[in-house]
Amino acid sequence: MTKVLILGGAGFIGSTIASACLDEGIEPVILDDLSTGRPEFVTDRTFYRGDIADGHLVDRIFRDHPDIEAAIGCAAQIVVPESVADPIGYYDTNVTKGLALVNHLLRNGCHRFVFSGSAAIYDSGQAITEDAPLKPLSPYARTKAAFEGALEDITGGSPLRVITLRYFNPIGADPKLRTGLQTTRPTHALGVMIDRYRAGEPYPVTGTDWPTRDGSGIRDYVHVQDLARAHIAAVRRFDTVVPESGPRYLPVNLGSGTGTTVFELIKAFEDVTGEPLAHHVTGARPGDIAGAYPAIDRARALLDWNPEHSLQEGIAAALAWIKIRHTILKDE
Repeated sequence: MTKVLILGGAGFIGSTIASACLDEGIEPVILDDLSTGRPEFVTDRTFYRGDIADGHLVDRIFRDHPDIEAAIGCAAQIVVPESVADPIGYYDTNVTKGLALVNHLLRNGCHRFVFSGSAAIYDSGQAITEDAPLKPLSPYARTKAAFEGALEDITGGSPLRVITLRYFNPIGADPKLRTGLQTTRPTHALGVMIDRYRAGEPYPVTGTDWPTRDGSGIRDYVHVQDLARAHIAAVRRFDTVVPESGPRYLPVNLGSGTGTTVFELIKAFEDVTGEPLAHHVTGARPGDIAGAYPAIDRARALLDWNPEHSLQEGIAAALAWIKIRHTILKDE
């Protein structure tokens, strides 16, 4: 494939996918409303500013680029506390507008869709497979599960074919530091750890009696460049893994394959910085869980994908991006 449409291609993950596409000889055509994405991330790229639900705009994109062969869906709202405060807004963006987009893709004859999903739709657990029961615990996670269910139903009654890539926490940055995490207040553990480290404040370890390797909670992290590689692999292998005959919906987990405990994350952070990270142990917070990470056997078998970047490389890339972010994002 030589050209793909990336919805949300001005955001952290979408822009990294677009950069990786360019490196691989694939032209990305980007549609983003810049509500959270950055205009700096689409400079010198084929870019349309607007809403994914805008049918006239999507039609114009396909008129301008009739050789688009697949779409990659990264346009979503993703902040859990924000979804609790604004569930209607989250359902509107992540489900209603997503369904409008699918209708526009079908109308324009684009039947290959790689959806950037979330492993937050699973229950807590370790080495979770794609066949595990779903238990989304936040409005955000429920919107992702709802849209996945809709996509699967749509593939049963239309020409649409879908590969959904489910993962937890992306870390790092584009290896060439063209793009990175645009928010200054990340909510995942590594982001909070970096903020506390830079402020000279101790990092809280919430609970040490969880059923994990060392008693601390377990999460999963994957380098954003590895995520980009997986999306490209899904595009390149699309017709092989989701042929027109047979089931046309395929969920695939992405991740480390082993998970990372909080103490392991602290140790990796210290390996990168070369100095101790101040931290203290506190009790578990209300609603805390031991955590989860996905099994990645399907990604290995069908996409020939494995994470190539270590946790330490992801941390180092995140720190390197923070140092130069103000030179790229002009309003910082």
